[in-house]
Amino acid sequence: MKTKATLLSLALVATGLFSVSATAAELEISVVNLTHGNHFTPILIAAHDADSHLFEVGTEATPALQKMAEGGDVGDLDAAVMGAGGFTAVNPAMGLLAPGANVSEVMLDSMEMTHLSIVAMVLPTNDAFIGLDGWKIPTEAGSYTVYLNAYDAGTEANDEMVNGGGMAGVPGIPAAPGGDGGMNGTGVMDGSTNANVHTHPGVLGDTDAAGGASDLDSRIHRWLNPVAKVVVTVK
Repeated sequence: MKTKATLLSLALVATGLFSVSATAAELEISVVNLTHGNHFTPILIAAHDADSHLFEVGTEATPALQKMAEGGDVGDLDAAVMGAGGFTAVNPAMGLLAPGANVSEVMLDSMEMTHLSIVAMVLPTNDAFIGLDGWKIPTEAGSYTVYLNAYDAGTEANDEMVNGGGMAGVPGIPAAPGGDGGMNGTGVMDGSTNANVHTHPGVLGDTDAAGGASDLDSRIHRWLNPVAKVVVTVK
C-alpha cells in the first residue's frame, strides 16, 4: 500500500519537479587574467575524480607539474588526467592569455567526473602558476565564480632572470611575452626554503631594464592574489 508521501514523491518525479543528480553535467567555463602585466601560458582545464590532483599545496611537485610550472608545457598533466579516465580542455585560449584578457565559452562535459582543476604557468616567472585544485563540481545548474591564486611549484629558485630557461630543471625564465623584461640582471637571491608547492610570494623586480638584480619590472610584473577569475556554468 502506497502512503501519501510515496504518492507525492512519484507525482513530483513524473512532473519533473523533483530530481536528484548523482553526477555533474556539461560545463561552460571562462578564465580571466586579473594581473596587470603577466601572461598565462596554455591553460589546462580538467574534470576528474575526487582522488586525482594536478597539484596539491604542501606536497612536492610532480615532474609533470614541474614541467608545466617552469616551461608552460601541460602535455604530461593532460596525459595523466586522460589516463585516469578524466576529461580535459587544453589550450582554450589558443596560446597565451594576456593581462586583462579572458577566454570564454569553454565547453567541457564532465560526465561522471566530480571535480575540476585548472593550471597554467604565469609569465614572466621562474615557476609560478595559477591553480584550482580539485574543486567539487556543483550538481545544481547555475553559474559559480572562483578566484585563483598564484602558486610556487617549489622546484626552482626565483632568480627573476629572463634567459630562455624553459626546460624543467634549467634555471631562469623562458621569456617576458609583453616585451617588457630587462636584461643583464645579476639574479635575485631567493631565500626560500620551501621545496613544496606553496603560495607564491610574488616577484621583486626593479626599474633597471639594463641591469640590476632582476630582469622583471616592478611596475609591471608584480601582482597580488588572486590572479585569475573563473566562472563555471553548470548546464
